[in-house]
Amino acid sequence: MRQIVETILPTTMVGSYPRPRWFQYQLLGRDVRVAFKHVDHAEAFADATQAVIHDQEAAGLDIVTDGQMCFDDYVGAIGSFCWYLYERIPGFEPAKEEHPAAIGAATMTKEIALLSDWGAVVNSGPVRQGTLRLVDLYMIAKRYATRPLKISVGAGPVNLAWHVHFQHYKDARELSYALAPLFNAEMKALVAAGATFLQYEDLGAWLPLFTGNTDDFKWIADVVQQCIDGVEAKIAWHFCYGNAWGNRLAGLFPVGYEAVLPYFYDLPIDQFVLDFANRDMVDVAALKSLPADKEVAVGVIDVRTSMIETPEQVADRIRKVLDVVPPERVYLTTDCGMKPLARVVAQMKLQALAQGAQIVRQELEG
Repeated sequence: MRQIVETILPTTMVGSYPRPRWFQYQLLGRDVRVAFKHVDHAEAFADATQAVIHDQEAAGLDIVTDGQMCFDDYVGAIGSFCWYLYERIPGFEPAKEEHPAAIGAATMTKEIALLSDWGAVVNSGPVRQGTLRLVDLYMIAKRYATRPLKISVGAGPVNLAWHVHFQHYKDARELSYALAPLFNAEMKALVAAGATFLQYEDLGAWLPLFTGNTDDFKWIADVVQQCIDGVEAKIAWHFCYGNAWGNRLAGLFPVGYEAVLPYFYDLPIDQFVLDFANRDMVDVAALKSLPADKEVAVGVIDVRTSMIETPEQVADRIRKVLDVVPPERVYLTTDCGMKPLARVVAQMKLQALAQGAQIVRQELEG
């Protein structure tokens, strides 16, 4: 396992951060090298990235992210998590369509309504390398970070294949395999540019719970393997419980991590990044099976509410983790991306994270 910082219980966040209110520019599907021809847009983007990195460092995080200012203000609060990829990978149509799960649904449940709002995309042709420009965005962030920088990569192939109407590829599996080499190339390019810590984002780990076929875990693991193959960096994999308008999507994810994690333990992943705070740490015992060569970044900040945790609350959540996993294999993080929150709330939540971690570090030292 590659070490990023020497600090015990390093603190970080998942990826996205609230946009400063003054940053109103939207990419709207454009290549950033086209959008940034507008000098005001380029300057505002860089300033926003600098501002959100400063927020994280001022809060006391040990490892920061770029805040993903490339995420437009789309559906689902963080919908650009998928659409940024759809819009820049040839093979997908630009329009937002009705979600497959909503078409013909007998009852408009909360979960179906949320998927409908998120939307879907038509896969009309073969996918090929597009203009994601992840290296460009990394280089902007690198100017401003004075602490180690973690770069999020995704939504990943299986995640993208959830929200698709298939015209070219026959199903999610075939599309996911076609996308994997594109992600592998992006990750290798980031490493070549100097990135040392990559967080692969893909909720595809949950897909077999919907298909009811445990054999799907095998090809999903293989797709992840192909995405990270030969990528010489610390690799984390984040798959969350969904970050939809403050909702815990219990209807979509009725069981905990114990139902999926063991299927992926053989992957050459350094770290699993998992949500726990939003469910009051209920299935933290699932981490008892975590292999000795794996780390876990545990969500101890609930990003689905504007209620701000106290450092003592965060410390109590951390202690529950340490009852299961040794501290040298534990990172501390937010449950998911923070984009939907007010910026001042995000700032205070990150401060509570850093302060709660320090409480527990002092206990360990004592």
